[in-house]
Amino acid sequence: MLKLIIGLKGSGKTKQLIAMVNQAVEESKGSVICIERSDKLRFDVKYQCRLISSDHYGIYDAQSLYGFVAGIFASNHDITDVFVDSALRITGEDVAGFDKCLDELAKFADENNINVVMTSTIAEADATEVMKKYI
Repeated sequence: MLKLIIGLKGSGKTKQLIAMVNQAVEESKGSVICIERSDKLRFDVKYQCRLISSDHYGIYDAQSLYGFVAGIFASNHDITDVFVDSALRITGEDVAGFDKCLDELAKFADENNINVVMTSTIAEADATEVMKKYI
C-alpha cells in the first residue's frame, strides 16, 4: 500500500509522518525505514527505525528514489514499512518523474506486502491525478 500526504509548508505533514513512523516501530514485527533529505528527524523518530539520508547516497531524482527503495528491500526482506519525507523535493521537484515513481512504488509495495508512506509539499489543488490516487 502506498499513501501520500500532501500539503503546503507548515501544514503538519512531517509531524504526521513522525507519529506514523513511531507507531510502525511499536507495531511492526519487521524493520521500519525512514528516508529523508538530511538528518533532521534523528531526535524525533524512535531509534529502532533505520533513518537514511537520501543526500548521503546521491538520490536526486525519481528513478533513483525508486531504485533506492527497491535496493533496500532487496537487502532486507524483513522490511514492513518505508517512510519518505519530502519525496517530491528529493526527486528534484520533477512532477512527471514523481508520478511515475508513485505508480512504480505502489506496485512494488503491493507485490512485496510493505507499507510506503510519503510526504510532499504541494497544494492539494495542484496535485496531479496520479498523486490524488494515493492521498
